[in-house]
Amino acid sequence: MSPKKPINPGNLERFKLRHKQTNITVFSDIDLRLEAAEFLEKTYGELEAYCQKEPLFLISYDPLKPIGNEPDIVKIMLESGLSAGVGPMAAVAGAFCELTGRFMLENHAREVIVENGGDIFMKTCREQIINIYAGKSDFSDKIGFKIRPYETPLSVCTSSSSVGHSISLGDSDAVCVVAELCPLADASATSIGNIVKGKEGMIKGIEKAKTINRIKGTLILRGNEMSSWGRLPEIVRV
Repeated sequence: MSPKKPINPGNLERFKLRHKQTNITVFSDIDLRLEAAEFLEKTYGELEAYCQKEPLFLISYDPLKPIGNEPDIVKIMLESGLSAGVGPMAAVAGAFCELTGRFMLENHAREVIVENGGDIFMKTCREQIINIYAGKSDFSDKIGFKIRPYETPLSVCTSSSSVGHSISLGDSDAVCVVAELCPLADASATSIGNIVKGKEGMIKGIEKAKTINRIKGTLILRGNEMSSWGRLPEIVRV
């Protein structure tokens, strides 16, 4: 998402989780930073060990199939890549987001917002607005998603060719994907973003989104153009 303005979490606890290449921000109604940090380190170690054993996992732009007995983080990245038609590393930020959020909920948190590189997982008891930062797009920081409690748990992930360091083969300013599963939203945003290129790019991006099972919808921003599909949260001015 790369939001320029942060989510307003009300009175939720805020803490950072950092381990090697991962930098996660967590808002929650209870402070589980020590437990979550230990969980992150363990999960990161499982992914690292798998990548050393299966180096193709790190570099493949094409989907890879699970063969069984993979760690949870590897399994959900493989499954998300298969669903979206991209390599598993396209789901890595969303996977850490999802697993951290689920860990918090399983350990008695009632409200959790996890942000990792702009990808967001949330389970909330109050309305939240996620501002959409889209580089030089006319809509950047002018619109957002209003997330209502009954819509959560929910994830919003964004791919962009003009913002951030992630690889995008397209020319969109922002492709936002909404799904229940954060790694799926992450991989799908990359997959759709790769197709949004040139005159017919936004049309092709929407058609691609329609083929990905289990995503709720997508919003594509490119210059002064906007296109959407699916059951998105309410889009509001911010």
